[in-house]
Amino acid sequence: MLAITPGEPAGIGPDLVIQLVQQGFTQPIVVIADASMLSERAALLGCELNLRQYPEPALGPGELSVLDVPLSQTVQPGVLDVRNGPGLMRSLERAVDGCLSGTFTGLVTGPVQKSVLIDAGYEFSGHTEFLCQRSGVDDVVMLLVAQNLRVALATTHLPLNAVSEAITQELLTRRLEILHAELCRKFDIAQPEIIVCGLNPHAGEQGHLGVEEIEIINPVIEALRGRGMHLVGPLPADTAFTPRHLRSADAVMAMFHDQGLPVLKYAGFGEGVNVTLGLPFVRTSVDHGTALDLAGSGEADLGSLVSAIELAGTLKPASGVQ
Repeated sequence: MLAITPGEPAGIGPDLVIQLVQQGFTQPIVVIADASMLSERAALLGCELNLRQYPEPALGPGELSVLDVPLSQTVQPGVLDVRNGPGLMRSLERAVDGCLSGTFTGLVTGPVQKSVLIDAGYEFSGHTEFLCQRSGVDDVVMLLVAQNLRVALATTHLPLNAVSEAITQELLTRRLEILHAELCRKFDIAQPEIIVCGLNPHAGEQGHLGVEEIEIINPVIEALRGRGMHLVGPLPADTAFTPRHLRSADAVMAMFHDQGLPVLKYAGFGEGVNVTLGLPFVRTSVDHGTALDLAGSGEADLGSLVSAIELAGTLKPASGVQ
């Protein structure tokens, strides 16, 4: 049983789960959200929706098993309401706690509007950071998957002027260790090959365009190679993402958000999946935002949600979770 949180209620997340079940879906899922909001959105979309109260399962097309977490305010599609921030956080907390207890084998998340949660008083920089804290793990890695391309991030939601200071030998070592271990464990790759990008143009040009490669990235790569990891690099980002290098690679470690994700999204936007590595359960997510302008229109594209659910169903759960 996979848990799904639709995300921002005024966005397209509710539309996606409603559209998903119209044709029926074989993977057992439970949606953790406001049941009344889902019924209202289904009526707006002109979709039949028969809600089953979790743990009662959905049995066919148009049926949805729901764990009801009420919102405080009626939702108007496309209109953000900070007063619904606490309800959204409660749904996320219920989902994570269910995964930690083994009730759910994994979590698939829809897009959230970070500004709503921040304005509601939460320190929320993204799902990835929240899941790490709630799960009590030391660190996690954001991995984006599109078709055969996997791109991990050494740093995630940071201003560009903070990236260089954030990339330390300790951080890069830890995140490469997590990426390697999870490629082996969850993706069942025996000896993964990982490309490591440089931080600077031309990977620093032997120190003329930056010294992070010399002082930080190279020493980490050499140390981890000595422990048996198959690491390639550091390569300039404009070289790393070429067919010659990607042909044999199982993943690429980019140094910052917009170094790796534009390539990934160009390769598979609408079908990409965000995976959080290092958690004691499987977590995947869509690769797009809340799309407030499409909420309630029936024009939202299901591709990324379907891919996220399908990938979550293939990844191996943590040891001890069935």
